[in-house]
Amino acid sequence: MCRAKIEINPAPCIEGTRSSDREGVLTQPLSAEYKRAGLTRGWINRRRTKAVWLGKVKIGDGAPISVQSMTKTVATDIKATIKQIKELEALGCEIIRVAIPNHKSALALSQIKREIKIPIEADIHFNPELALESIKQGVDGIRLNPGNITDKEAIIEIVKLAHRKHIPIRVGLNSGSVNGWLRSNLRHQLFPRKPVPLSMSHPPLRPDGYRGGIAKDGSGMTKDGKSLAQASLEYVNFLESLKFNDIMISLKSSDVISTIYAYRYVAGLCEYPLHLGVTASGTLDDATIKSSIGIGSLLLEGIGDTIRVSITGPPHDEVRIGYKILQSLGLRRQKVEIISCPTCGRCEIDIIKIVQKLRGILEKESLSPKGNSIKVAVMGCVVNGPGEAMECDIGIAGGKDFGFLFKNGERIRKIPESKIVTELVKEIRALSL
Repeated sequence: MCRAKIEINPAPCIEGTRSSDREGVLTQPLSAEYKRAGLTRGWINRRRTKAVWLGKVKIGDGAPISVQSMTKTVATDIKATIKQIKELEALGCEIIRVAIPNHKSALALSQIKREIKIPIEADIHFNPELALESIKQGVDGIRLNPGNITDKEAIIEIVKLAHRKHIPIRVGLNSGSVNGWLRSNLRHQLFPRKPVPLSMSHPPLRPDGYRGGIAKDGSGMTKDGKSLAQASLEYVNFLESLKFNDIMISLKSSDVISTIYAYRYVAGLCEYPLHLGVTASGTLDDATIKSSIGIGSLLLEGIGDTIRVSITGPPHDEVRIGYKILQSLGLRRQKVEIISCPTCGRCEIDIIKIVQKLRGILEKESLSPKGNSIKVAVMGCVVNGPGEAMECDIGIAGGKDFGFLFKNGERIRKIPESKIVTELVKEIRALSL
């Protein structure tokens, strides 16, 4: 439930339940899902949220943080769209979003859904009729952009149908379109007086009183961050007035700092699951850096329930980078993680060539661990090599034209440089399905 101090005019209601109100932001105890996955999360205490189900994927309420992506195909090219989604499924993508710019695209959704295994979310902008048609076609969820879906009666119809079909709505804000809501007739109708402050007493994000740099009166936020937070909470309030609370929220800016502050603020004022991302973050290198900082900073504070890394490029990289962010924080474990040194003048084996060749083989074979993920160290010299190799499941510490193989903390044997990749792959296969 949203706890922002916002009052809106009553709207027609439909049957539904509201989640219980909680004071401040509570942290979520380790869930059964995390325990089954062998994850401990270390010292990260996740923000407590209500559960939202997108198809068979649980979001929030302690569920493992899901990785999602968006197709880069045209939905009406059904064959290409299905092919791309299946490729993403093979990489571990758990939720897929599809752009629906027209009626033909909406009609394609039912056929696409029949051929894939993961939940599908329709991405809706400008035309509310496309949301209604997408729901009729059987999607698992819809994303509405408050910046351009502002017709009151149309939103009411969408909410009614979503409620009947038991599918969630993601309130998806972006910095590039947020002003559409702030200037909309609906907003001025719902909030006829002067804009209401988000809250005069922003609750802490953690029991120790930490507020993420946001003062108690809400100051300390960037302009974009304030706009995103304000718009999202107002839109959510409107949905709640319709007795609908099967809601997720995203507040994406192309500015990393604004993104972080917007999510921090909203995290303290509602208990809905948050979809994290930095929008329009650029090509692979830039997007990886911006997303790792933006998404990673929030995850470290326990904020976030599902993520999408936005990249100007193939969606496959979005899934790979998403998992790497989660794996680096101990929040998800997937396949094989390689620890390798940056190399220097002390190296007497070709670490770069070894790692590139090993990674290529592992990605091609899609090896999966039987239990937890496998950590593999490829280190070049005696300074840190033996120590890192001993800490991993399998490791190589380089010498002159050879490497010592370590396994489960013990040195096993000496391997010629020419056979290091072959031997590492054999050891990894032995630990994989």
